[in-house]
Amino acid sequence: MTAPMQVGYDDILRVWRDADAIPEIGHAWLFDHLMPIGGDPDGPAFEGWTLLSALAARTRRLRLGLLVTSNRFRPPAMLAKIATTVDIVSGGRLDFGIGAGSRPGHPLARREYEAHGLPFHDFGHSVESLAEACTIIRRLWTETEPFDVDGAHHRLTGAFGNPKPVQRPHPPILIGGRSSATLRVAAEHADLWNIPGGDIEDVTARSALLDRYCADIGRDPASITRSVHLPVSYDEPGATRDAIGEVLDAGFRHIVLGLPSPYPDGVARWVADELVKAST
Repeated sequence: MTAPMQVGYDDILRVWRDADAIPEIGHAWLFDHLMPIGGDPDGPAFEGWTLLSALAARTRRLRLGLLVTSNRFRPPAMLAKIATTVDIVSGGRLDFGIGAGSRPGHPLARREYEAHGLPFHDFGHSVESLAEACTIIRRLWTETEPFDVDGAHHRLTGAFGNPKPVQRPHPPILIGGRSSATLRVAAEHADLWNIPGGDIEDVTARSALLDRYCADIGRDPASITRSVHLPVSYDEPGATRDAIGEVLDAGFRHIVLGLPSPYPDGVARWVADELVKAST
């Protein structure tokens, strides 16, 4: 994962193109913030989906996505159209990451809403909206006739998606988050579920809670791939390798390694040799 803040486009492109040629690296990610959430608060930050489409056009093998799209930023029908475009540009390599959006307790994330004229509702509203959005987006990707939606948070008339994504029945849906409410949405809608790592006991407990929510609705918990985001230390790769080992032992098979910027030359090969090969 290359967070698209405090860094230039050419630097991110270099890392992604290098990673695209390394079989040990299976996927690459951006995040979805409109302003920096670390470092200089007035520094550069790229819009995630626009950048993802550009990177999709310059790579050939990597699966790719945003970890994760804020459902607060874009209406679901517009987001479905954007994601479809990226899936087509990439030749069917999109993993569709989505979440409820930033919590009010993160001031650097909260300020981007007011700065861009976006409403910021309470968390209960945002999770309910996420559940509706997942249903709408899937319908736009799969249904062959226009439809109307009269939901609590989203209303559409004559909604229809054309073209459809390359992937059938639709791109895999990755839902990110750790709250109980978000996990209930993941149990119903997710093909993959991602959580930030760091506290292995919490990560394991949240995975077990997702299992229970799947059982409540009659879904096989094993049908949801468990994904975790781990920060990378260039100076202490052993700590990152230890963290990878812990989450592998906990049943997580989809691991996103967050690379801090600036990116050293050859960092993708370093990740493959020092972290991936050494941990598996």
